[in-house]
Amino acid sequence: MSILVDENTTFIIQGITGREAVTMAREVLDYGSKLVGGVTPGRKGRDVHGVPVEDTVRALTERTRVDASVVSVPPGFAADAVLEAIDAGIKLVVVVTERIPRKQVAQFVEYAKQQGTRIIGPNCLGVISPGKSKVGGVGGANTERAFHPGRIGVMSRSGGMTVEIANSLSAAGLGVSTAVSIGGDAIIGSTYAELMPLFDADPDTHGIAIYSEPGGRAEYELADYMAQSGSKLPIVAFMAGRFMDEMPGMRFGHAGTIVEGKADTTAEKIANLEAAGISVAERIEDIPRLLRERLGETD
Repeated sequence: MSILVDENTTFIIQGITGREAVTMAREVLDYGSKLVGGVTPGRKGRDVHGVPVEDTVRALTERTRVDASVVSVPPGFAADAVLEAIDAGIKLVVVVTERIPRKQVAQFVEYAKQQGTRIIGPNCLGVISPGKSKVGGVGGANTERAFHPGRIGVMSRSGGMTVEIANSLSAAGLGVSTAVSIGGDAIIGSTYAELMPLFDADPDTHGIAIYSEPGGRAEYELADYMAQSGSKLPIVAFMAGRFMDEMPGMRFGHAGTIVEGKADTTAEKIANLEAAGISVAERIEDIPRLLRERLGETD
């Protein structure tokens, strides 16, 4: 099994005629994912790598099943694209666009919850269940090498580090059940804590690896979830940006990564995670060893 996507997931790309989206379309098709259409207003009748292009999302949903959409449009139009996908009844929307105004993100995330749609992102690379499907650009041209089917779920605020963690797990023989690039912005559609129930319900996920950064409340929400849910999945986290503890107000990497007070520091977050029974790795390459220890296994 997996979470969010599998070999039967059908999806579209909004903004499919853009340069990055054209590359993404080629990569997901080469991976064997079921990309069934694309949307760019004014481009109806064209195709991208054999995938039909329509002017609207509903033109596709009215004639075929569409389980998910990848939004890859300029930031000024991204919110409207997300709302269009939600109104067309699509239940998983992966927003790869970055620099969307925060107020607009808050609005479409709230609307999605009201309509029963799951948002991943914005400012993310997407979701992959290795050997089944990838929805978005996660993995790029190195997907087959970095993502081997396996039993560890991955969640990361960084798209690039999603690949790094998966590569370390695959090289160690643990592999990946599903990896989710959740996005690095201050407001995102699905946090660690919100995705954990899905991993808990997946019998093929035996542990979780997380990449995180200073700033925000996501780690505290995850610790609260672990305390309240009784989840038994072992979790190993890597916390980047420890040097920022001495630099309050400094940004590191993503828009959501800013240390404003003691609670935002890596030291405070690490202490909170460890108090919740979550192991914290010093280096990315330590994650597989720590997971094996938590699983009661030896190398």
